[in-house]
Amino acid sequence: MADSKRLAFVPPRYGDEVVGGSEALMREAAHGLAGRGWEVDVLTTCARDHYTWANAYPPGEFETGGLTVRRFPTVHDTDPMVADAVLRRILVGVPVSAEEELSWVTGFFRVPELYHHLVAQGAGYRAVILSPYLFWTTVVGATACPERTVVVPCLHDEAFAYLSIFRPVLADVAQVWFLSEPEHELAHRLGPVAADHSVVGCGVPIPARYDPEGFRARHGLGSRPFVLYAGRREALKGWDDLLRGYTTAVTRLGVDIDLVTVGVGTVDPPESVAGRVVDLGFLPEDEVADAFAAAAAYLQPSPNESFSRTVMESWLAGTPVIASSAGAVVEWHCRRSGAGIVYRDDDELAECLALAADAPERLAALGRRGRDYVLANYTWDAVLDRMEAALGTLP
Repeated sequence: MADSKRLAFVPPRYGDEVVGGSEALMREAAHGLAGRGWEVDVLTTCARDHYTWANAYPPGEFETGGLTVRRFPTVHDTDPMVADAVLRRILVGVPVSAEEELSWVTGFFRVPELYHHLVAQGAGYRAVILSPYLFWTTVVGATACPERTVVVPCLHDEAFAYLSIFRPVLADVAQVWFLSEPEHELAHRLGPVAADHSVVGCGVPIPARYDPEGFRARHGLGSRPFVLYAGRREALKGWDDLLRGYTTAVTRLGVDIDLVTVGVGTVDPPESVAGRVVDLGFLPEDEVADAFAAAAAYLQPSPNESFSRTVMESWLAGTPVIASSAGAVVEWHCRRSGAGIVYRDDDELAECLALAADAPERLAALGRRGRDYVLANYTWDAVLDRMEAALGTLP
């Protein structure tokens, strides 16, 4: 019989050094609910790197911050060439069979010991919370005890979301929690959604203080203005598009502003702007907060966002946001808050960068408006209230 206050959070990766919005959401929600008296287990893999999914952490159980974390090893026993071939077809829109979809999902990794744990122990949890939709841990984990499974899909309007293998993940579980209204609307366009679903949002920690000048000094940035990108440097996150637009603005239009980036992935700027693109790599959370505060603006080029935590972190620091209109969720946040500027192409991005470089005072009001928006909607107290209200409706 389920313990009315016992929860299992099931992210594919877990740890302070793991970069990703879904991973941060699951980590902070787990700690937040534990702080409210819930007994929380984190069931995850031994992987740290989402490129290889290699087992980097030791398997087993340990305690951290009031949580019990159980790590299970990933298994790599499929032909990666088969998965890569299916991936290429998915990305270009070629139909694939159900068997091919499964071969692609299992081509990343499998975690059979985690699944066996959920089958054996799932009935002891009030809820099993899985995120994001894209990985084996959610696709297969959702079948272990669907009557008490909550999925936080972190959906993007991308080719993968239209695959049939993900339909049961949204339809055949107890609850679905969405992070934004556009994500909620996308789910209904894709197919059936569990009757019990809600938009809970995502919380963002509020730094006690910011040290923008100290950040500049610590990283040798001097007094030159810069725009910031934080996160995964990947094509699917818009990094390549951002580099192209930034290079156009600097080399062809003479916009005088640097680009600083923090996070993971290859930066690889064109030679013409290599001296203007500063890669600070992975930084601890307090340093990232100071980076937001020191920037003239934050750039969000990604079309694939279900919430965009970094946009909220920028606004909390009082820093305006410049975002691609291709991202429906971020465009919705910018419109709803009145705190961001969206661009449609490289030319409009260049205009936004010129504004950040030459007239930052015109953007200052946007940053202040953004901070008010985050504090009104996305504090962890407010989001945990919504999560607990949803958990309260589970049998």
